[in-house]
Order: sequence, then structure tokens, then C-alpha cells
Amino acid sequence: MVIDLPGTYSLRARSPDEVVTRDVVLGRRKDVGQIDLLLVVADATHLRPGLRLAQELRACGIPILVVLNMIDIARHRGITIDAERLERELGLPVVTSTAVRRGGMETLWARIDAMLGQGLPERSAMTWQEPTAAQLRLALRQADGLIARTVHKPVAPRSLTEKIDTVLLNPFFGPVFLLVLMFAMFQAVFAGAAPLMDAITVFVDWVSATVSAALPEGLLRGLIVDGAIAGVGSVIIFLPQIVILFAFILILEDLGYMARAAFLMDRIMGHAGLHGRAFIPLLSSFACAVPGIMSARVIDDRRDRLTTILIAPLMTCSARIPVYTLLIGAFVPARSIGPGIGLQGLVMFGLFAAGVISALLVAFVSRLLLRRNEIAAPLMLDLPDYKIPQLRGVVLGLWQRARAFLRRAGTIIFYASVVVWVLSTFPFPPEGASEPAINYSFAAMIGHLLEPILSPIGFTWQICVALVPGMAAREVAVAGLSTVYAVSGGEAALGSTLAAHWPLATGVSLLVWYIFAPQCLSTLAVIKRETGTARWMWVTVVYMFGLAYVFSFIAYHLVRALGG
Repeated sequence: MVIDLPGTYSLRARSPDEVVTRDVVLGRRKDVGQIDLLLVVADATHLRPGLRLAQELRACGIPILVVLNMIDIARHRGITIDAERLERELGLPVVTSTAVRRGGMETLWARIDAMLGQGLPERSAMTWQEPTAAQLRLALRQADGLIARTVHKPVAPRSLTEKIDTVLLNPFFGPVFLLVLMFAMFQAVFAGAAPLMDAITVFVDWVSATVSAALPEGLLRGLIVDGAIAGVGSVIIFLPQIVILFAFILILEDLGYMARAAFLMDRIMGHAGLHGRAFIPLLSSFACAVPGIMSARVIDDRRDRLTTILIAPLMTCSARIPVYTLLIGAFVPARSIGPGIGLQGLVMFGLFAAGVISALLVAFVSRLLLRRNEIAAPLMLDLPDYKIPQLRGVVLGLWQRARAFLRRAGTIIFYASVVVWVLSTFPFPPEGASEPAINYSFAAMIGHLLEPILSPIGFTWQICVALVPGMAAREVAVAGLSTVYAVSGGEAALGSTLAAHWPLATGVSLLVWYIFAPQCLSTLAVIKRETGTARWMWVTVVYMFGLAYVFSFIAYHLVRALGG
């Protein structure tokens, strides 16, 4: 069995992910067992920390194979490494590789096979102890000595990465470029996805019409067409937008720009009381808050990590996109306000920005309340070289995310759609009933029960019904609205129905609600797991619902006062 452990430069373990690595290496995890062979992957362009780690790991008594990764970039820079001499002086076997391009993999496998064939060396006694600062400095000097004797670095002119960084990391132009890049990304989400969304709408309508023609009128046809197809179809239509958003994120990550974005955001986040390392978890939360919260393990300080976990759900995850897209399409005209700038894309950008700003404000308040007099630790970040994204990696990443979204559509959203249909269908209206059938249903009873609480923020009882299954996942609310209003025909038809039934103030209020409301049970569950207590989960529920209610109330009455 091969275990890929979180990266670390030492077994001192200052963050939860480093604790995992330390405990596995030291044999403290009962669920893993004893390790037979350690592969220490070191950056061939920056050997110092990798060699120091390898020296520290020798004290663990486990057989080690050192892998000098990214050897292609090192050679491209003119760096030559005498691997044989390094192996002799280090006292450990050494091979070179280029993992992303699978270069050197045959040599690596051959070396492992040879080691296994000869029989791995006997484990020596465990002598590891947490190194002191003086021992760390000594180990770094020893690593420097090894590098001086085995590595030759030419005096090279400035690399292309350094030239690009002088522009993209410029204190003025860098943030401007990042802002323009994010704006262009959200414009592309709307403009580029439209043809594919239209095609999915046509397909869903065709399936709905085909099933309707094949089945006699009755409960079964209603369940399949008005419940399952209308509910799931109203959500999967947003797949192209989610794919485009993730394509941008994956390409920028492969390009090496994301680490620069974290560097640029560090100063802004520092003013809000956040550590620069919080940028990566928060950026991941744009896709989904669950992996974003889990990736907060990279933050060393416990309180910084807790703050990051609590604000991560405020970032605009992909589950909000179907709701945002539906409401923007219903209430915001699709017109251009400048060359290449659409009003709907601008509103979408504003909603994403609102999530970021609200997260920073909550972090700022948290800092004022809990850590007013503390000085934040500086950001230490390795900036990788720029490199051309690998098509295979990007496509694989898109496929994984699209499959996860479709799986949700086929499970959570499907079941929720069926539940909403049942609640909207039963009981049947009494004899001689003059109102629509749904007004006599369980859904109407639930909606009317919640309506007094949510009517001050402009929500109708139909919205209340959609919010209940929407607690499982935000996008389920779209399916819920589609079922409650008995609308088929995709986003455009549902949007037209909502625009006809709701005033503008209600649409704006619901948009604001979704900026803050913690409507995702998976996110709440992972907060409980990562913090180790239910207390912080309930803190998240209370403060996010509180913000959602207060700001929706303000938005609703402000728009009403302006005549909307």
C-alpha cells in the first residue's frame, strides 16, 4: 500500500496536516501500521529544505529513498546535480524524476524494485527527538554543504518567471491585474455558458415531453415529469457555468498564478486579521466549502485556523451559482453596459465580491474581539515557476468536479425533488375546491407555518417551502421552486414565473439571503468534525442565519422604498 502524506519540512508538526505526517512516520497511527520504505520527494530546484528533512528522517530508523523531483526545470535552468556523489555523501539512495510529466518514473520504479528485490535494510533504532533551533540551524548548514559539493548553479540572467513576477507582483499593477482577471472570469461564466445551457434545456424539455407522451396522466407521470425531471433538470442546466468556473481555477493553479494571488492578497487579508495561508482554503471554498474547511489544516495557529473555518462558508461556492443564476436571469436585464461588460455578469461578480468582503469583515470583528493586541505571523510561501498547464490534468480535474456535481443531482437533488413533489401533491384538494391544488398540500402548510417568520424579509410561503429541502444543499432550492410553481422548461421558464409572481425586492432579498445563509448540511458537519466540537458548528449557524436575516431585511425594505 502506498500512502501520500501531507507535505512537510520537519516532523516538528506545527499544523494538523503536519501532525498526520509526523504520526504516520513515527508509527503513532494504529490505522496505518509500520512503514517499510519512505520516499522523500525534494524539489530539485530548491534542495535545501528537502535535504534537511531527509537528514532528520534518518533518525526514525526507516529505509529512505530520496526523489529529486522537477529535475526538468532544474536542467532547464542549467542546474546540474551530481546524484551519485549526493547519494554517497547523504548515505541514502537518490533518483531524479519529473512527476507531472511522468519523467524518470521507470527509473524510480526500477530502483524501488531493486531495493525490494535485495531486501530492504533492517530498521535501525528510533532516535528521533524534536530538534531544537540550534539543531535545525546545524542541519541547514550541513544541507548547504552538501549542495555546495554536489550542485552546480550557473550565474544565469533573470528567468522568465522573475521577469513576469516583476509585473504581476508589482504592488500597484498586481492587485489590479488580479481584480481584472477575476472580473473576466465571472463574465465568461455567463457569456460562455449560455449556448450549452440552452442545449441542456432543449434536451430536458425533450425528455420531459417524451415521458409525458409515453405515460398516462396520473400520479406516476406527475412524480416523474413534475418531480424528478423538473427538479433535477432545473439544476443540471447550470453544469456549464460550474465547469467554466473550475476551468479558470484549475488553469490558474497549474499555471502557478494561485500562489501569487495568495501573496497579493496577504496584505489585504492581514488587515482583516487573517493569516496569508488562509487564502488557499478560502479560494478552495469558491468550489466547495467542505474541501476549503479541510484545507485550513495548513494553518499553524489554532485561532487563525478556527477563524478561517468559520468564514469559509461565506465564500461563494458552486452550489450558490444555480440560485444566483436563476435570480439574476429573472430580475436583472441581459444588457451590455460597456465593451465586453454585461450587467448580469457584473451582478454575479458583485455577489462573489460580497461574499469575500463579508468574510473579511467577520474575520476583522473576530480579531478585534479575540486577538486585538496580537501581531500576526508573517506569510512564508514558495512561489513555483510559471509553467504551461497540462491538458490532461485540467481535463481530469474538470471531470472529477462535473461528476461530483452530477452525482449530487442524481442523489441529494433527486431525493429532495421527489420529497418536494410529494409535499406539494398531497393531500388532494377537497371536492369543489376553487384554489390551486398546491394551496391544500403539506407544502403549503409548512410554508404558511414559516411565513410569519420570513415575511418581514419579503419571502412568500412558496420560498419558505423551497428553503426547507434547500438546507440539505443550496441548489436544491431551485428544484424546490420549480416543483412548487409546477414549472418545466428550464431556467428561463422558471425565471419568468418568479419575475411574474415576486416583486424585485423579494428577488434581491433572496439573493442577499443566499450570500450568508448556511444552507449546506455537509459544510456544517465538516465544521463540527474539523473543530472537534458541535459548539463552533452552532456558532456558524447562528451568526450566518443572523447576518442573512438582517441584511435581507435591509435589502428588501431598501428596494421597496426605492419603488422595486
